[in-house]
Amino acid sequence: MKVRPLHDRIIVQRIDEGEQKIGGIIIPDTAKEKPQQGKVIAVGLGKKEKNERVPLDVKEGETILFGKYSGQDIKIDGEEYLIMREDEVLAVLDSK
Repeated sequence: MKVRPLHDRIIVQRIDEGEQKIGGIIIPDTAKEKPQQGKVIAVGLGKKEKNERVPLDVKEGETILFGKYSGQDIKIDGEEYLIMREDEVLAVLDSK
């Protein structure tokens, strides 16, 4: 993918949480909520403040948590992604 988000924006690919079961009932795909975690695919260069660039805390490849209504859905090369500002990220999941 040859896309670089601008300033303090990031591109995220949602991580599917798999099949959901509640009390032995399988929830169909149409009734499932969109996952609220994803993998960071690309990051911008950072916000400009007082003629200096402030780098982002989030890095490519990290897994993050974000709010249910965060960002905008976009499609690149047939794949669905989410583009959002860094301040919409709630947490970075540690891989340890």
